Amino acid sequence: MWKKKLTLDREQSARLAGWGIRFFLAAALTAAQFPEAGAPFALGCVAAAGAGGAGMAALLGTGLGTLLFLPFDQGLPHLAVAVLMVTTATALHGLKLLRRQWAVPFCAAALYLTVHLMYVVQSLSPLERLPACLIAAVLTGASAWAYGPLLEPGRASPEPNALRFLAVTLLSGMTEVEVAGISLGRAFTACLVMLTAWQEGVTAGMTMGLCAGLLMDLCAGTGELFFSAAYGFAGLITGLRAGRNRFSAAVIYLGATMLLLLTVRDEMGLPLLGEALLACPVFLLIPGKALGGKRLQRPEPARQSAAVEGLKARLTKTAAALRDLYDTLGRNIQSTEENPAVIFDRAAEKVCRDCALCGLCWKKEYVSTFNALNDATAYLLERGRTLAKDYPGYFTSRCIHLTEFLTAINGETSAFLLRQQYRKQLEDARRSARGQYAQLGELLSATAAGLGDAVTVSAGAALSYRIGAALRPKDGEAVCGDSLSSFETDGGTLCLLLSDGCGSGEGARRESALTNRLLRQFLEAGVQPEAALKTLNAALALRSEETGSFATMDLLTMNLRSGDGALYKFGAAPTYIKKGGKVRRITGHALPVGLRDAPASPDVTKFRLETGSFTVMVSDGVADALGDEWLQDLLAGWDGTDPQLLAALVMREAVKRGRLADDCGVQVLYLDPETETRQV
Repeated sequence: MWKKKLTLDREQSARLAGWGIRFFLAAALTAAQFPEAGAPFALGCVAAAGAGGAGMAALLGTGLGTLLFLPFDQGLPHLAVAVLMVTTATALHGLKLLRRQWAVPFCAAALYLTVHLMYVVQSLSPLERLPACLIAAVLTGASAWAYGPLLEPGRASPEPNALRFLAVTLLSGMTEVEVAGISLGRAFTACLVMLTAWQEGVTAGMTMGLCAGLLMDLCAGTGELFFSAAYGFAGLITGLRAGRNRFSAAVIYLGATMLLLLTVRDEMGLPLLGEALLACPVFLLIPGKALGGKRLQRPEPARQSAAVEGLKARLTKTAAALRDLYDTLGRNIQSTEENPAVIFDRAAEKVCRDCALCGLCWKKEYVSTFNALNDATAYLLERGRTLAKDYPGYFTSRCIHLTEFLTAINGETSAFLLRQQYRKQLEDARRSARGQYAQLGELLSATAAGLGDAVTVSAGAALSYRIGAALRPKDGEAVCGDSLSSFETDGGTLCLLLSDGCGSGEGARRESALTNRLLRQFLEAGVQPEAALKTLNAALALRSEETGSFATMDLLTMNLRSGDGALYKFGAAPTYIKKGGKVRRITGHALPVGLRDAPASPDVTKFRLETGSFTVMVSDGVADALGDEWLQDLLAGWDGTDPQLLAALVMREAVKRGRLADDCGVQVLYLDPETETRQV
């Protein structure tokens, strides 16, 4: 009861936090105003929030923002549109049409036009106000489109472009906040353009610059495209230094801004230069880990200790893994014992259905028929076949198809006994395996308690690496059925796991997470990868007999001192190794974990990883061996050094091509050219 209450409290806390985020986000976006057009981004936030508590929180937030930032003549229609959006979302909640990606943005833009066109028509100069109204309607729909993935409940990871759009729209509300004549909103926007260009290159930098500059021009209300030209040109030039030294990228951005100012005469020139001067140090002060891929936390150097501690810890972990496997095999397994009455039911279905006396035996005289068959059951099960003498005289004299009925019963009895025997053998095998795991776990625990030899841990130069990862659930699902993990073992081996559960949704996630967790426990305990995978496959094969579920397993191991690596595959998609412009594809043919009984071995491929190389692991929702030419071309043309950016790029292209027809998982390993000295 206490645990259930705690879970409910956590869910409520998460829900309240989500409402709070929508409240403050809508309030802050109301500060981003356009002359004669109100605050379209706040309305896009309300539309993306949808119905229920989330929509009401966004509505209250934009109400607060209206009181703080908008004049009365703009605030009244703004609130009217917001109320209509929440009302419409509530009234149409659950409608399949609204699940389409374009439906909510279209409705948001239409509701904006419905209200504001009335004000435009009644104004003294409707033709002058109409363009601003149309632009604001487009921005309302566009913001609802962009904010949708960010405000969608259960989204595993937000889209980077949606985050950038949100950041720019929030900063556009800060353009009036100035320090020494420098707009903080535009300064941070310049920093964001610089960051995007440095991370993703020329095209992304120019696109980000043009979009951010256009919003700043609209907020300024001058009717010129000064900021669009400035940010777009600076983003284009800075993108030439993508992935290189950050200081040089900042210098190029500043130089591009100064070069542009030489060609224009505008009163915004000096403030723009000051904003660029402020943006450059901010860009340089951003922590490196916030810009790159996920760098694994290095373990603390192990202290010199006796073997009684190191080996005891390893054996204790192995014992814990075996006990967990023992518990997993016995969990949620329900008895499937079959009732012997099914023998008579199936025999009657074959013989009695078309009999002339069917109504008499099975309706009018049902009780006597039931008693006759029930009395004969004991003889049937004892002998393994039935005879006419097992039934009372009133039954045998009435049955006009007695011979056929007895033959059908004997046939169904044979099938019943075979099924019973199969279930017994399966249960015996499961019980035997569970007992072996439990006994081995106890043996290892006892051995760990009596260790007394000494060992030492040595230090050496270890390879430096970074890891990038991305997950996206299948369209229509709240959770991804793929699971990723990466870790280092005490023996100095780096392990990357990728598992794809059968199907999609919560059930698939549960299977892939279970497979990942059990394999990780074995590997961290020091069990060799191939032996661990064989043991796991044998155990999960027993489990899949009852659950019908399975999971693929893709395991990459690498020695952190030598770079020697190996790939172990059970039904996994191809893995790609990239060095320079060359890409090697590694595939396997073994079935997923749990589909083959022991002994079953994974496909093993061994190689040596070089510094500066990428290893890309994907699930079949991203690509498979029959349709991965686009992925090989993408990897061959990639010239960056950030694994997280590469993972995001692969995921974005996979979503574009496959439209999330399946769960998608990507994990990228990059070996830095430099090494580091630490305990291994």
